[in-house]
Amino acid sequence: MKPLIVANWKMNPQTYKEAEDLFQNILKHTKKASNVEIVLCPPFTWLTDFSHKNKSSILFGAQNVFFEEKGAYTGEISPHMLKSSKVDYVIVGHSERRKYFNETNDIINKKIKAILQAGLNPIFCIGENIDEDKQSVLEKQITEGLKSISRDQVKNLVIAYEPIWAIGTGNNCSINQTMSSILLIRKIISQLYTRELANNMKILYGGSVNSKNAAEYVKDAGTNGLLVGGASLHAEEFVNIVTSVS
Repeated sequence: MKPLIVANWKMNPQTYKEAEDLFQNILKHTKKASNVEIVLCPPFTWLTDFSHKNKSSILFGAQNVFFEEKGAYTGEISPHMLKSSKVDYVIVGHSERRKYFNETNDIINKKIKAILQAGLNPIFCIGENIDEDKQSVLEKQITEGLKSISRDQVKNLVIAYEPIWAIGTGNNCSINQTMSSILLIRKIISQLYTRELANNMKILYGGSVNSKNAAEYVKDAGTNGLLVGGASLHAEEFVNIVTSVS
């Protein structure tokens, strides 16, 4: 299974030129990274343009989606719009969406269902605050987020474990902590579905990932890849992350 490295640019960069330069630099220096699957998730304003001009093996993802197929939902983007824009992945359940936009597990569940029905791959983010009980939080997020989603559907799902206290803080989760969290997630998935499905599911780590610690998460902590935030806004740093895990 190739490591999956996802770049979440969030609300960056601020100009088209900056975004295009970043995209072209990443594209140029990852051409030989055949042992890694790379997914870029730029803002919607750059996404369609980059995905259509892309002729490399790099894939594209969206940072958000709405759960309705079409209609009077000003400002929203449907999964089918993303599908026609050559998008393969969609980030859903990110802690910033939960915090700033009040997204509940029920809303996230609706989004995951819509993403799967459109033939796209959800990157389902989960994670706890520093003062929360990890097991109970992850169990609730996973159980409610995957409610009424079948075994066949969930095969296309990717889980991204991002402890909230580690996102953008520089306080990355230790390898041992991450390993135990990955095992816990697989146990929860096994209880909901099957052990085989749990063992084969791609689980990523995210939270203050950089080129110095990236390889450890993939090679030592039992993850199947990384969800990279701030470090993905610097082409050289992101390329070094990709190189380190390939």
